[in-house]
Amino acid sequence: MKVSKYEFNSKEQADSKIEGLGVNEEGFPTHNHSIVRLGNIVLSKATYDEEGNELTPATYSDKYHVDVLWKDLEANEDGSIDHPQDWKMHNVNIEGNGVHSFLGLDYNSHKF
Repeated sequence: MKVSKYEFNSKEQADSKIEGLGVNEEGFPTHNHSIVRLGNIVLSKATYDEEGNELTPATYSDKYHVDVLWKDLEANEDGSIDHPQDWKMHNVNIEGNGVHSFLGLDYNSHKF
């Protein structure tokens, strides 16, 4: 299993990549990877005063974020495992686990 974090220019771009992994006629996945659409993640939280009035609004990423738990990827000729085709260019490498993790799996221990 490998865990990766990706950012795309839009939800539509992310959806296109996800659908490219395989879906049936009903739109259900034909692959066994776990995909979580995080959307435009919060970069900084809003702040409030003691009375609950917003002092500064939250800021959001302009990129659409997706986390993937890759299962049963085929190894390259040299035995290494890499991102599926056309996904690597969208990969982001972060410190820590970010805003999401899979079943408590440590991102840094399971990333490509």
